[in-house]
Amino acid sequence: MNYNIIEKEDKIIIKDIKDFEPKHIFECGQAFRWQVEEDSSYTAIHNSKIINVRKEGQDIILSNTNIEDFKQRWYDYFDLGRDYGNIKKELSNDPILKKAIGFGEGIRILNQDPFETIISFIISANNQIPRIKKSIELISKKYGEPIGAYNGKEYFSFPRAEVLANVYEKELEENGKVGYRAKYIINSSKMIVKKEIDIDKLFKMSTNEAKDVLMKLPGVGPKVSECILLFAINKDDAFPVDVWVKRVMEYFYLDEDTKLKDISIYANKKFGKLAGFAQQYLFYYARELGIGKKKK
Repeated sequence: MNYNIIEKEDKIIIKDIKDFEPKHIFECGQAFRWQVEEDSSYTAIHNSKIINVRKEGQDIILSNTNIEDFKQRWYDYFDLGRDYGNIKKELSNDPILKKAIGFGEGIRILNQDPFETIISFIISANNQIPRIKKSIELISKKYGEPIGAYNGKEYFSFPRAEVLANVYEKELEENGKVGYRAKYIINSSKMIVKKEIDIDKLFKMSTNEAKDVLMKLPGVGPKVSECILLFAINKDDAFPVDVWVKRVMEYFYLDEDTKLKDISIYANKKFGKLAGFAQQYLFYYARELGIGKKKK
């Protein structure tokens, strides 16, 4: 994808960019290390770097960065090499998805760090987004490294697997406010450090093979594994099914009380290689409008 990019002081301005809405990107359930600023911009952390993202007219302004960092880090993170216009055009052949896309038209799937994504979504199980974000912030502050400040706030890197593998369970439970998930975080970190689970090899596997491997990690079930695959392992056909996706799929496509596995099978057949993108549009649509809370 070609963009008209302007570098100005500590900013990168992407002119007249389509299919990029910060609110849709950060608030569609795929990432947790972000916060909304008073000017409605979003400050996020990725690979020990701080970025601020703001939309001004049709332009996206990335602050606290430069052109080299943009090319090496943020271009891939924001999936700027992908044509979302074509994806939306294909998915819009489904009338339900056409409505969902119209509501969350600026969603992009972020390419996140695999280890951080694994731990983040272990924390996410049976949890709420504000609490997930708080736990990740606490863990980073306690076990990560200082990476600088932005807008008056200090930020920290996400801790390395070697660090979390050597934390005591009760300590992590208390410091990170993660409850019973502490043992899952520690034991999963140990398996990754020992290469019992080799994250790098997941990229070369099929989606189903990679899913089976991820589910060997403590605290990683079907939904969490699909989230990791979609948001960090480049598996675009992964289709995580949480409560909102279950509701919207049953509301529009399937019978009530359809099994989670059957929802995934149906979605993979219906949406194919674009299932992950369909999931994000449907999730945002359902959660923001409360779709599926009541019967038709």
